[in-house]
Amino acid sequence: MSAETAFRFVQFELPWAPGPPAGRYVMREHLGEPPGHVIVVRQLSATERRWPRKRPRGEEPAPTPREVATWRITVIDARALAADAAADWLRRADLDALVAEAVTRMSRVLQQYRIAAADPAAGDVSPDQALVVRVGYGSGEQVADGVWEAAVALPPAKDEKRPKAASLRPQERFAALLGGRDAPLACEELALRARADLDAGRERESAMQLQIAMRAARAELQPWRETGDIGARIVELDGLQEAVDAAAQRALEGGLQREQAETVAKALVRLESALRARTVEALR
Repeated sequence: MSAETAFRFVQFELPWAPGPPAGRYVMREHLGEPPGHVIVVRQLSATERRWPRKRPRGEEPAPTPREVATWRITVIDARALAADAAADWLRRADLDALVAEAVTRMSRVLQQYRIAAADPAAGDVSPDQALVVRVGYGSGEQVADGVWEAAVALPPAKDEKRPKAASLRPQERFAALLGGRDAPLACEELALRARADLDAGRERESAMQLQIAMRAARAELQPWRETGDIGARIVELDGLQEAVDAAAQRALEGGLQREQAETVAKALVRLESALRARTVEALR
């Protein structure tokens, strides 16, 4: 790689192991095509920090803190950029769009590792889970080692795709669940999985998850049918089920059509809205 070229990257530092072992991974969209991106996974470490305190006489010394491992994932665009244009690119770059694109690509990597390793615990990563998110550029050798010539650190991003009320009264609900005053619904977990798939760009998987989530919700919400507007919301979900079923069937056969992908996204929003309404009624 020439010193006259630079490579652009988006980087995430995580407080846990993402799944794939440390290394460099080449991504191609299709067999036979040149590499589109390179994913570099590195393990870092940092010693836990504690304030010193005076130990009372006779007290046993505290054990030495163990090192806490952190991990750095760098998503590198394999297309070289002229080195003298890199600084201008970073200054003008739409950082949020680049991070969103990198998250989608990283989710694909983690999904493929999860499948290859048969490891369901290897979950997706979102920007707000990262300790640091960076966008920058560097020489080939630099970015291949997870370092850079210049970079901008972004604050952890918030997911704007979900309604702000998606986590309506979470602490109160959490206490109710722990105390046995409320119970989680199976459709809530299924809806979360559908949302995770959709946000990660896995439209086929989201459609299939949403199909069963909708069916479960229409059954599990029945005890609240006469409460508030839950009955009307169940009727709305009833009306959406056929279109969601068609999208799920298309997902089994291959990729979704654009209209079907939009149907899945809209139906998921309506399901999430119904579940939030149920939460409000359950906590009254």
